[in-house]
Amino acid sequence: LSFSLVLAHSLYHYINVHLLSPSARCQAVQAENVTVLEGGTAQISCRLQNYDGSIVVIQNPRRQTLFFNGTRALKDDRFQMLLFTPRLVRIELTNVSVSDEGGYFCQLYTDSTHHQVATLSVSVPPETPTVEVKQEAVEGGEVELTCMSPRSKPAATLRWIRNGRELPGVVSQQDNAKTFSVSSTIRISVERKDNGAALSCEAFHPALGGQKRIRHYRLDVNFAPTVRIVPPSGILREGDSLSLTCSVSGNPLPRNIQWSKINESLPERAEISGPTFQISRLSQSHNGTYLCQAQNNYGRAADHYTLLVYDPGAVVETHSAVPYAVIGGVLALLVFTVICVLIVTIWCSVRQKGSYLTHEASGLDEHGEVQEAFLNGNDASQGKKEYLL
Repeated sequence: LSFSLVLAHSLYHYINVHLLSPSARCQAVQAENVTVLEGGTAQISCRLQNYDGSIVVIQNPRRQTLFFNGTRALKDDRFQMLLFTPRLVRIELTNVSVSDEGGYFCQLYTDSTHHQVATLSVSVPPETPTVEVKQEAVEGGEVELTCMSPRSKPAATLRWIRNGRELPGVVSQQDNAKTFSVSSTIRISVERKDNGAALSCEAFHPALGGQKRIRHYRLDVNFAPTVRIVPPSGILREGDSLSLTCSVSGNPLPRNIQWSKINESLPERAEISGPTFQISRLSQSHNGTYLCQAQNNYGRAADHYTLLVYDPGAVVETHSAVPYAVIGGVLALLVFTVICVLIVTIWCSVRQKGSYLTHEASGLDEHGEVQEAFLNGNDASQGKKEYLL
């Protein structure tokens, strides 16, 4: 009722005074555009020229009257009248949302209506993006990662980074009324060495002022286990203690580690505590091959250790001992080589001596022939032969 009375009084004042005023023709209004972050506060200003008390109306983008000559007309406590002077009218809107975006009308009613539109733009910066994995990453396969920014205005820019380098992704964008959702998808090949590798998805937006929102992610690559038995050092003799450690890796890490002895049951004095296997007071009966096995959903692995217990002073051969058979073979080869060299040397010496004796005998035969020819008087009639004595 009070608003109706004010409206009626203002209209009466407008009709009876201001339409007849010559100065009304010179009045004008100007509006200023505003950009604000979602959730922030916006101030919308209407500047007046030659204002003489004419009716000033401010309307929202839906053409609902917010203020009529400085009086609230719409019940929305977020709107407040800050200033109403002959030169400037300013209102304030708190907790701005994208639904408040649009043109706000500053209207001045004179003999001819003047109005200007103040455009309110609302910017929505992105939240920290999220990363989704389509399926589990398995050694030797590929993994698909999607970085998502569900809401921003304008649309955010997403970028994948690994080891300081950008990974090209397939970008998709969806318009959700006045905001945008953006995603970037990459596919990368993975091996077990990639488990735990660091990647990051970065979101850029004008409203962040040069900053960026970053989501860090580490690859989780599943792979079959590997098993290695760490053998004891030194020589094992009767009465000593044996301690073996089964070193296991894998993703997921195998929970159960199994110790066994090939073709036999484990000794009574054997003690197992997770990856550790121990036997106290070793004896010959403990000789044999021991196995450590582990498995997960992606495979099984095993390693073995051969135990040989000797009397004090004897060398114990394990799966990591020196291959004495190879050393023996090398020594035999060396002996054989030496014998062959001796045989060749003797043979060459004997052959050289025989050749010398043969040439000496040949020389004596030729000397006898010359003497016989000389005694028999054989000369040119027997042919032209010359002999050198």
